[in-house]
Amino acid sequence: MNVEAVTIDAYGTLVVLRDPVPSLQRSLAERGVARTPAETRAAFTAEVAFYVERSHEGRDAATLAQLRSDCAAVFLEAARAELDPDEFAPAFLDALVFEEIPGAAADCRALAGRGLRLAVVSNWDIGLHDHLGALGLGALVDTIVTSAEAGAPKPSPVVFELALARLGAAPERTVHVGDSDADAEGARAAGLQFEPAPLADATARILA
Repeated sequence: MNVEAVTIDAYGTLVVLRDPVPSLQRSLAERGVARTPAETRAAFTAEVAFYVERSHEGRDAATLAQLRSDCAAVFLEAARAELDPDEFAPAFLDALVFEEIPGAAADCRALAGRGLRLAVVSNWDIGLHDHLGALGLGALVDTIVTSAEAGAPKPSPVVFELALARLGAAPERTVHVGDSDADAEGARAAGLQFEPAPLADATARILA
């Protein structure tokens, strides 16, 4: 491939979420709310659906705090727990522990080692910078671009256009690696090439 830059989706491509249900169930129990794992998981599923549509709203400290409180409120309502969302939000956030997909860091190093510029492009609030930084993945890419910073989520091309501007890369010489239809549609709308995850397979194809 004639490639100068690679953009990479975060969730499902670089990182995954450790099961939050045990921690959430424990946090509820500590506050006098006994819920089964199935009930807790159903409440978390409701929160995820809410967050996915609104992740781009967490664009600064104030809006991120509000988004996190709103997400905690959705979880508590679905769990039928009459608790204060603002008080519960830190416990909810602590339950969200992300892990590197095995080999992701090595793949990023392999791409960068060939002189390619790298960006993470993801539908996420600005907290993604902290998550990737804690895992050491943030240091392996040139920039991290969230839908919150771009003002619109994928499949809108604007998040890709912002990444291209930061990288100084031409769209036709940039490949996006992702795991969803929104990744494919948004990348192509911005003029990028697209490679489906897993990242290891995409890296092999890009470097071939």
